[in-house]
Amino acid sequence: MDVILIVLPAFIIFAIGYIGQKKIGFDRKSISTSALYLMYPFLAFQTFYTNDITMDYAYILIFCFLLMIILIIIVTIISRIKALKRSKSAAMILSSVFMNSGNYGVPIILFAYGEEGVHYAIIMMVIQSLLMNTVGLYYASKGSSTATHSLKDSLIKISRMPINHAVLLGIIVQMTDFKVPEFVMQAVNLVADATIPTIMIVLGMQLASLTRGSVKWSDLSTVFSIRMIVSPVLALLLTMALGLNPLLSSILVVLASMPTAANTTMYSLEFNTEPQLVSYSTLLTTVASIITVPLVLWLVGAV
Repeated sequence: MDVILIVLPAFIIFAIGYIGQKKIGFDRKSISTSALYLMYPFLAFQTFYTNDITMDYAYILIFCFLLMIILIIIVTIISRIKALKRSKSAAMILSSVFMNSGNYGVPIILFAYGEEGVHYAIIMMVIQSLLMNTVGLYYASKGSSTATHSLKDSLIKISRMPINHAVLLGIIVQMTDFKVPEFVMQAVNLVADATIPTIMIVLGMQLASLTRGSVKWSDLSTVFSIRMIVSPVLALLLTMALGLNPLLSSILVVLASMPTAANTTMYSLEFNTEPQLVSYSTLLTTVASIITVPLVLWLVGAV
């Protein structure tokens, strides 16, 4: 019941976007672009500025990087076997690799492990945010229907994204112990706090615009299997190989079982990287997580 109560607010916000799109018909692209370029940089700065960088980051960074690389390799192999086009392969990477470890994962860890576990969950959230804002954006750009095959072009697009400038600024300010004036942080916090709900509303709008048959079940099932089954199994093997302590290992396995990050929908809309597939994947994995997350918690002995 606790997990359902954590998930329920997300579906309420999805419903707001869905109903609004059906009744009014908003310009989804404009709202998504506003969230990506105007709002998300504030959330990125807030995340990196307000969280101390400790040695725990090193262990979790190694884990996250290895997990991401292995999952990308798996999706790439499957894409080549199925002869998928570049945009669909990139969309499957966005949907399979990047999990909702923040506004979904942190409350789950708080419920299961208390304040001691939240420390690790926040570090995971920060690192995942960094990877999503770099590697995730790279694949979103690479899979764009208007993109070229040039690695240079994709990297140029990433370097121009204000999100990454905000991440870098947040890290620099945090590490130099510079105190941002309170009135500035109040403005930052206001915009940052509105970012995730806006992204979720955009996802609801996108779901309202999907047409039947626009996404193949085989693609969805592949994404679901990798995100909800393969990812936590790989996480368990990685924690064993890295020799992490039992508490950290359990938390990382649970976070690796989280559904697709809602931010990926925003990226796919911005670059037109199969947004239907990414949106459906986010919804499907989020709904399924009501069952799968408690199961993973039980398997790792958290409940």
